Amino acid sequence: MKTLMDTRPQPAVFLDKDGTVLEDEPYNVDPDRMRFAPGARAGLCRLGRLGRLGLPLIIISNQPGIGLGKASPRDLLLVRRRLESMFLSVHAVLAGFYYCPHHPQAVLARYACACDCRKPAPGLLRAAAKRHCIDLARSWFVGDILDDVEAGRRAGCRTILLDNGHETEWLRGAWRTPERIEPDLDGASRWIGAQCPPADIGGAA
Repeated sequence: MKTLMDTRPQPAVFLDKDGTVLEDEPYNVDPDRMRFAPGARAGLCRLGRLGRLGLPLIIISNQPGIGLGKASPRDLLLVRRRLESMFLSVHAVLAGFYYCPHHPQAVLARYACACDCRKPAPGLLRAAAKRHCIDLARSWFVGDILDDVEAGRRAGCRTILLDNGHETEWLRGAWRTPERIEPDLDGASRWIGAQCPPADIGGAA
């Protein structure tokens, strides 16, 4: 584990929320309706064991429902608390929860703006990396659409696409090619574990 005396950047696993960790239910902010996506329970359990050795698990999510007037920042606070509880139930820890409230067609003027935090832009990953002392080049971003892949690659992460039917456009590009494709978070976690030698976990030299 990293200590207060060890400030070397460490790797992390960044996770999309809806369709990756949770079942994809558009604009849902009701904690009672939050359910693990297929494979997420096993995947988080495996990543949680890695996490105790020093790999933070951080959610990066577009939440345009705020800008569209369908949710509030307080709703997202309750969502975060529920996520923390769900992670703990499978022996994992949610180290961070970062979301973008903006949308080009936002009905609330303060959220109708150009931003660098709405995926596929990498702003949230860079902010999380700064806050948590993360080495992006040694980190992973796992998501279920190619916008997630692009955000991860633009931030300098390795990327895994979950091919679970949520990507429907398949707009390819130089930034939109994942390092790995897996069916669910269980498969992604197995791949990450296989690619992370013990010396790499926790920022060891």
